[in-house]
Amino acid sequence: MRKIEKRSVFCLILAALLGIGLAFFCFRFVADGDDWASYPYNRHLYNNQGVLKGGTIIDSRGVVLSTLSEDGERVYNEDGTIRRATLHAVGDPAGNIGAGALTAFADKLSGYNLLTGAYSPLGTGNSVYLTIDSELNRVAYEALGGQNGTVGIYNYKTGEILCMVSTPTFDPADPPNIAADDPAWDGVYVNRLLSANSIPGSIFKVVTLNAAIENIPDLFQRKWNCTGSVEIGGDTVTCPYAHGEQDIESALANSCNGVFGQLAVELGAETMKKYTDAAGLTESLRVDGIQTAWGHFDFDVSENQLAWAGVGQGQDTMCPISMLQYMGAIANGGKAAVPRLIEKSTTDYGLPTGIYRTKNSAQLIDEKTAGTIADLMHNNVIETYGQDRFPGMDICAKSGTAEVGADKTPNAWFTGFLRDEDTPYAFIVLVENGGGGARVAGTVASAVLQAAVGR
Repeated sequence: MRKIEKRSVFCLILAALLGIGLAFFCFRFVADGDDWASYPYNRHLYNNQGVLKGGTIIDSRGVVLSTLSEDGERVYNEDGTIRRATLHAVGDPAGNIGAGALTAFADKLSGYNLLTGAYSPLGTGNSVYLTIDSELNRVAYEALGGQNGTVGIYNYKTGEILCMVSTPTFDPADPPNIAADDPAWDGVYVNRLLSANSIPGSIFKVVTLNAAIENIPDLFQRKWNCTGSVEIGGDTVTCPYAHGEQDIESALANSCNGVFGQLAVELGAETMKKYTDAAGLTESLRVDGIQTAWGHFDFDVSENQLAWAGVGQGQDTMCPISMLQYMGAIANGGKAAVPRLIEKSTTDYGLPTGIYRTKNSAQLIDEKTAGTIADLMHNNVIETYGQDRFPGMDICAKSGTAEVGADKTPNAWFTGFLRDEDTPYAFIVLVENGGGGARVAGTVASAVLQAAVGR
């Protein structure tokens, strides 16, 4: 009798475990079935070369960026410049660019669903409409002039990424043979807007300014005298030249390392970390399922290193898309739409296959502080960068020149936003080893913004 009871209990335990396992499998099937189906070894979706056999990618204005030929081969836009400019948004045939639509949105392109799986009656998959404007990407690609870097513009009200260019790039219709150790192709498969980290340089001073405004009561009454260098923590923090006497407004316009280094030390490591985290610069975003790179900031260092961290140097690295969202939050009263790449997806018959809506970020900055910083960033344009470079725009901006090694030319940054209900755009430009931020990256930003506003 006891044996029967024990066996019954054992059978009940096995049945319970089986039920739990089945429930877990069903949950995973619903949640992750699309990822399982779009695995590159699935020969229902990919050919022997690993090229996706279904789906069409279209930009926000109806321009086809990639589709299938009558022979079932993957083809791209007929314009070679458009192909290069949209490579990292669309993806390469071999799937090396993980953040490209052909890889990241393979489940949506294939037409996968819970009822029929990856089977499509016509065998051509779905159409995915991206938020990018291929013509803006062309302008950005040409403005970079062959230099490595990235350009991003997004609507901070809706989250739509209008421009996303990453270089180096190549023609996906005629992929080159790329040696792993060839420096000319360094990071060619990396989308620098979404998947790379870079030293921010002086564009990070906006975060230090945010913390200072809210924690130093007499900030706007203070004066500093910049002689070109200042000793902090037993070592020197230098500026390119002596700025003379200045208040916080002119210190930001001059991008004075000495002032912002002193502010960072006065604020302390804990406060700097708090505001950097709050700005979202240490987090990874999800752009329609694409996981972006995490930022890294180390403030638990010596006083001198903390000073350099406060001006965006030292161990600081961040993903450009995170700064782009933070710029949107400053423009939008503290919150911004989370960046997104998919406008809609449809079947061959035009029926919608998904719901894509605007999602807002957390409160990245206090609304009142955001307004103050916006005014100071607009003053940067008036006093330093030149309003005539941005005709007809109410633009707020911050440049950056990030030192990346003694033997290398600094990276050039330019970021900010437009204060305009009709064109609520935030932007970021990185030109690797480009030199001066305002001169080099600012020129790229000017060309792309004028095109964006004009369209």
